[in-house]
Amino acid sequence: MNKPGNTGFKRIVCAAGYSFAGLAWVWRQEAAFRQEVWLVLALAPLGWYLGDNGVERALLLGVLLLVLTVELINSALEAVVDRFGGEQHVLSKAAKDVGSAAVLIALANVVLVWTLVLAG
Repeated sequence: MNKPGNTGFKRIVCAAGYSFAGLAWVWRQEAAFRQEVWLVLALAPLGWYLGDNGVERALLLGVLLLVLTVELINSALEAVVDRFGGEQHVLSKAAKDVGSAAVLIALANVVLVWTLVLAG
């Protein structure tokens, strides 16, 4: 069963617009995302330079992009939780904490991969 809505090239253009709107929103609303973007901008050229081949460069740069991806998902999760009320609830706190933990794991992955690639 097909979803109603745009198809073909128009769907791609609309999807890109939604993606850019999401990036703009998270840039304005989330200090953590801005900090992680600056981290990526600082480390990406270093990763490109220090990687000896395509695989090493892909690993060094890919884990940086993974941090941004996880932060975007975490921000989306937080927005949904906040949308459904400001009252304190154990499940709301758990959802936000788990999202934050995912970002922490992604950052730890950066340290692990960079250490293993550069030490090897």
